[in-house]
Amino acid sequence: MSRERVVLVTGGNRGIGRAIAERFVADGYSVAVTARSGEGPAGTLTVRADVTDGAALDAAYSEVEQKLGPIGIVVANAGITKDTLLLRMSEDDFDSVVSTNLGGAFRVVKRAAKGMLRAKWGRVILISSVVGLYGSAGQINYSSSKSALVGFARSLTRELGSRGITANVVAPGFIETDMTAALPDETQADYKKNIPAARFGSAEEVAAAVAWLASDDAAYISGAVIPVDGGLGMGH
Repeated sequence: MSRERVVLVTGGNRGIGRAIAERFVADGYSVAVTARSGEGPAGTLTVRADVTDGAALDAAYSEVEQKLGPIGIVVANAGITKDTLLLRMSEDDFDSVVSTNLGGAFRVVKRAAKGMLRAKWGRVILISSVVGLYGSAGQINYSSSKSALVGFARSLTRELGSRGITANVVAPGFIETDMTAALPDETQADYKKNIPAARFGSAEEVAAAVAWLASDDAAYISGAVIPVDGGLGMGH
């Protein structure tokens, strides 16, 4: 069945999004990624779109549908950070992060929902973060946008759950990416002290959880938050 299914991963040109796209390609899906710059992994269709731009997203969707077919699985992964403490955080620091991380998920999922309703089948997977529910000093904008995805998935489940459509959240913890690699060794060691698994996760481990939620094995799971964090969040 996977060969007939089309996946769209936003922000699929690097990091966790790229690993998710690679996993879907390996599993035999038709895969498209949105990217503001750069290219998705081999075997994917890259479309140019910024998730804050509804018109660009519309055009990207039309291109994917024309070349690959109706999109049945959407992974809303595109996100940004603008970290600073509350008293130093500008309105733009707050608004731009929320517009990308939360507003982007809204725009992407709304556009996909029409096709899913026609097909009476769909998978919506929102990439959140352990800090969405755990909290993180200096990340009021980011953690707010990421915790909001839980309410989004649960409300969407109540709206569309009877139509064969599921909506779930994956909440990664500290994952080995360019961002964590740039941290000083002492900082990395400090973070690892708080993680019961005593290591950072891999992007492939996040991708495995996403692939499972997209599969028929997870058809009766909706509105769930799946942590991939080595025990850091402990159900927060």
